[in-house]
This record gives sequence, structure tokens and C-alpha cells, in this order.
Amino acid sequence: MITPAARLQVLRPKTLREALTMLRDEEDLTPLAGGTDLFVGLNAGVERRARYVDLWALDELRGIEKRGHGKRTTLELRALTTYSDCIRSRAVAKHLPILAACAREVGGVQIQNRGTIAGNIGNGSPAGDSLPVLMAAEARVVLKSKRDGEREVPLTEFYTGYRQTVRRADELIVRVETRVPRGRQVFRKVGPRAAQAISKVVMAAIGDRVSFGSLGPVVMRAHHLETYLAGGGRDRAAALEALGRDIHPIDDVRSTADYRRRVAANLIGAWLETREPRD
Repeated sequence: MITPAARLQVLRPKTLREALTMLRDEEDLTPLAGGTDLFVGLNAGVERRARYVDLWALDELRGIEKRGHGKRTTLELRALTTYSDCIRSRAVAKHLPILAACAREVGGVQIQNRGTIAGNIGNGSPAGDSLPVLMAAEARVVLKSKRDGEREVPLTEFYTGYRQTVRRADELIVRVETRVPRGRQVFRKVGPRAAQAISKVVMAAIGDRVSFGSLGPVVMRAHHLETYLAGGGRDRAAALEALGRDIHPIDDVRSTADYRRRVAANLIGAWLETREPRD
């Protein structure tokens, strides 16, 4: 049953400062940006939250910026950066091209125009396509509150469980930052069809860093595999053995654990065949 609109309350701040004040002073407020996941839940009647703070009009939370030079170059994605913004950005195309590749595979144009990076992170779905990319890029999530100002949390430490994060109720994700990564970048998504599909398995690799989505309750780094590769390992069987220690796929409505295990191994195997030494 569709959630009745009459029971919803939406606050619309005009500034980031006002939004942070609302989150400090009000109870049970949920940040709302593009709404691409929220509206699905409301339409299905499974979204139980009723009070929202709408951030869409806050232009200070928009934009992609490159700061610094050389090894100190940092890419900053503000919270309301959309997938379309990532596709069009020259800075993303140059420094984090797999984010643009990922963005092109997120839904249709309407979803790409509304879906945001901070929304994907905050929503916490392990099937969020941008999350393995940002995790492989060693991204940091910048949270801000009226009480304490800003704090940074590595994306690898942001999730505590399925759709659970370290964000406090009075905090907003204001931007995501990553030091421009070195190494070849690869993004692979496997779904039930070629386009506009939720991932069964998604993989992102940058240099020796490898991340997976849709394998378990949270997005994860393949640390055993990374350690093997960083040490110069090139043997396929040994790499897949290391991968097996990293991943613990689950059964759910979209796929089976066995299928996910086999697909993850195939993705890594294909990637290893094209990978240069010390890539």
C-alpha cells in the first residue's frame, strides 16, 4: 500500500546552517536529497519514516572540485553531486574515470539526474554502485553537525551493518574527498540485464585495491587479495584462494551465494589477465 502523503512532514531549509540547526533541534528527521530510493519505499509502503529535511535546494552542497597538484591532488565531491554531474565532470574523467563509468550504469537518465553521491552513501545499500568505486579510491566521508563542526570518516569505517552507519542523527554528509588514486582503474557490474538493473555483483579496482558490492550486508575491501597482489603475487590460483578468504556471499531475493562467489572469482580472474605487474 502506498504511504499516504498526508502523514509525511518535509522541512525545507534555505541554507546548510539552517539544515544543521533543524537536525540539532528536531527529532526523527531524515535527510532527503534526490529521493530516488526513498520514493520507491514510500510507493511500496515499506518506508516507515515520516519526517524529512529536504536538502535539494542547498547549492552550497553542490559541485565537484580538484584541489592541489601532483601526488597531493584531492578530488572533492560535495553531497548533492549527482551521477550526471560525475558523467559530465572533466575532473572525474581525468582522475577517477571509473566513477563516471559507474554513474553511466546507474538507472536511466532521470535517476542519474536526481541520485546523489551522499544519498548513495547514506542509504547504505550494499548494492550501491558508487560505493565500491569510492572505497577502492580510499574515500573519506565528511560529516558536519551544528554542535561539533566537521569530522572525517574513512568510507571503510562508515558502515556498521546493513544500512547502518556511524552518522549521528544531528549530522549531515557534506562532501566526500579522495586523494587522486594511482594505478589502473577497473569497474565491473553484473546484473540481470545489460542496463537499469540492480547489481548482483559489482567490483571496483584501483591499482592493488579491490572492493566489492552486493556480496554481503555491506560493501567491502578484499584485504587478503590486496595483500597478495601488493606483495607481487601473480598466480591466479593463489589470488583466488586469497579472494575466497575475503568474501562471504549471501543468498537473497536477487541471487544466490554460490552464484555471487563464482561471478566474483570470474571478475577477478579476468582482471588479473589484463593486469600489468605492479599495476
